[in-house]
Amino acid sequence: MTQLALGVLTESDAREKARKARAAAALWRDARARGEARIGDTPPPDAPARPATPLLLPPRDMPKRRRGGAAGRAALLHAIAHIELNAIDLHWDMAARFADRDLPTGFFDDWVAAGDDEAKHFGLVADRLEAMGTHYGALPAHAGMWRAAKDTRADIMARLAVVPMVLEARGLDVTPGMIAAFEAAGDEKSVAALRVIYAEEVAHVAYGAKWFNFLCGRRDDDPKPAFHALVRKYFPAGPKPPFNEEKRGEAGLPPDFYWPLVNDAG
Repeated sequence: MTQLALGVLTESDAREKARKARAAAALWRDARARGEARIGDTPPPDAPARPATPLLLPPRDMPKRRRGGAAGRAALLHAIAHIELNAIDLHWDMAARFADRDLPTGFFDDWVAAGDDEAKHFGLVADRLEAMGTHYGALPAHAGMWRAAKDTRADIMARLAVVPMVLEARGLDVTPGMIAAFEAAGDEKSVAALRVIYAEEVAHVAYGAKWFNFLCGRRDDDPKPAFHALVRKYFPAGPKPPFNEEKRGEAGLPPDFYWPLVNDAG
């Protein structure tokens, strides 16, 4: 599995990265079905390969996104495509980076499946951009998305807490509003793509909560204070309301996990 992950993480072309992620996931599933799956010990790179475009900017230097109209919708889809491309790498890195932690094979099944989903999501959004006469890479993008992975590269509990349980959970909060905006514009094809993403992201947050709770049980830690301590350390800005409490609950995140962190951040 770690060798498959390396092939994804070292691919710089965005479309090819997505293709390799989907092919690698299929190979993993086939190997599992035959009882021949091996975790491996190939280390992942410190950072994934990236395409020449988009231009990556610090958050403070990102231009204000246009609101409304076709240009505004294209800019929003571009931002979503960038998130999905980063998510491919985040999930394959999760599977490979912690391959030496004596984890059940189901851990790797989940993150390979999540990486497969993200590759599908990137393809859906990239297709929509091209249908609108633009493409992924045409606009600047946020350079800070790998920061959470870099900061948590030595701590699996922190990685689970920050990436799926904070960052991906944020997607559950904001996606309904994006869907509504595209519905109002009559862009049903983009709505269909976003609905697929919204439905499948719940599982990714749930994978984070499941394995965070599993590892807390292994360590005899209480998950809620452990989660609070890690988020305060690695993501001090905390989660931002309003929250999609229904979908967060489906993913295994009760309100007392995230509301106290909002209060901390003021």
